[in-house]
Amino acid sequence: MRIQTVGIVGMGALGLMYGDHIQSKIGKEYVSFIMDTARYEKYKDAAYTVNGIPTEFQMIDAKDSKPLDFIIVATKYNGLADALDMMKPAVGEHTIIISVLNGISSEEMIAEKYGDKNLVYCVALGMDAMREGTDLIFSGKGKVQIGVLKKEQKPALEAVKEFLDSVSLIYEEKEDIRHALWGKLIMNVGINQTCTVYEACYREVLESKERFQKLSDAMHEVMAVAEKEGIHFTEDEFKEYIRLMGTLQPEGYPSMRQDAVAKRKSEVELFAGTIIREAAKFGVPVPVNQFYYDKIMEMEAKY
Repeated sequence: MRIQTVGIVGMGALGLMYGDHIQSKIGKEYVSFIMDTARYEKYKDAAYTVNGIPTEFQMIDAKDSKPLDFIIVATKYNGLADALDMMKPAVGEHTIIISVLNGISSEEMIAEKYGDKNLVYCVALGMDAMREGTDLIFSGKGKVQIGVLKKEQKPALEAVKEFLDSVSLIYEEKEDIRHALWGKLIMNVGINQTCTVYEACYREVLESKERFQKLSDAMHEVMAVAEKEGIHFTEDEFKEYIRLMGTLQPEGYPSMRQDAVAKRKSEVELFAGTIIREAAKFGVPVPVNQFYYDKIMEMEAKY
């Protein structure tokens, strides 16, 4: 199993960042952004820049796609179900799929649609990519954590590792990928929602005593829920997540805040919504996440 052709579903900040990096290593002809007909007609002639440099991307109408070796799903959660339907022509018997979406739900949805034999679990960490229109800006690409839950998924994992090595993308193999997925959720629940509610950049959250306390409380609520799920997190891990946040571009802000600025529907259901629902199963109080959920829904109602 060797990866030669790559498809990316989603032209947000992460999709563009990975697309730009991969095509610079293996050639634009082997990397394509897969989209529905309406998006293809809208964006096929768009002019993109990456850190100010004009960059061309190969786009393809999904209905004209052939099965690819590797698909990176990088949509917003709100559009994931439609995206999975749309990309069907690009998925073959041996197509490996990973998701760089936030949260803990996208892999379940992919498995329901395409099975999980060639599914590799993935957590994207430490990048600060921001997309404004057709302009992508970032200072760090971060890394991905990858892993599998079943023995039969290991050939796909080995193929992904070989490919990431070949294109010089930093990755870390995780024996307990479920722990890693929840760890990313802990960070997102904290930094994404705090930046959004307070309309702040990373620096304005991390340097404010009040905002940092809210961020900390929201994250610890997730840690308490994870504990009930049998996934243990330590204070040292919490401190490491805070350290990672400190490596992001200080004046930048996360995807949820970017959605708010653009007056788009956010992924609050994926963050606070998930935690509120999971917490209810165990009777765990999550007042900060409830506050964030209510506040962000209120903000969206005014768009």
